[in-house]
Amino acid sequence: MTSLSTNTGAVRLVGVREDALDLAEVTAAVADRSAGGVDVFLGVVRDHDSGQPVTGLEYVGHPTALARLEEVAAEVAAEFDVVAVAAVHRVGHLEIGDTAVICAVSARHRPEAFEATRALIDRLKERVPIWKHQHYADGSEDWVEPGHC
Repeated sequence: MTSLSTNTGAVRLVGVREDALDLAEVTAAVADRSAGGVDVFLGVVRDHDSGQPVTGLEYVGHPTALARLEEVAAEVAAEFDVVAVAAVHRVGHLEIGDTAVICAVSARHRPEAFEATRALIDRLKERVPIWKHQHYADGSEDWVEPGHC
């Protein structure tokens, strides 16, 4: 599953893709001369979860994942005083240290950028149907539902 949408309004970039995520692409999408603050959140695959060593994971997206991500981004853009919003989430196999999600918001002032970015990542995790399949060092594995990733 690799899908991407770009818009000319406040929602500038939304994507669900198998390829490695590019921080420069996301920050360029929210760059604007009227913005005095840009806030970025990177979600990275860590080497442990729930007290167990993690060796890797897979993200699996539902066919509606891109549409739900677009909805969340549009909602945040409408609710907060922002200039631009971008969010991309990776699916497929990821290694420890890989970037799994990038959210970025530009706004005229930093408080709005911070608040909107927090809302964007929190709502993405709660409502976008992307599941995490974790693999542990002891050979066990676990599925983590959206909202708990």
